[in-house]
Amino acid sequence: MKANRQKIMLALARACMNSEEAARKAGIPLPSFNNVVVGRSVRPATIGKVAKALNVDVTEILED
Repeated sequence: MKANRQKIMLALARACMNSEEAARKAGIPLPSFNNVVVGRSVRPATIGKVAKALNVDVTEILED
């Protein structure tokens, strides 16, 4: 699964978080969070953790 960088950045802004805070809240290492942000293919569970940390539905951050 791949996330959309712009959608992730908007979700981060809405949550008033930076990448490090979001990674910590998601319980994943910062490099894994960065893989999501840049649009690399990651496991569904990883994208799910990021969406949960940002308090958005996973469909809001997925690539179209």
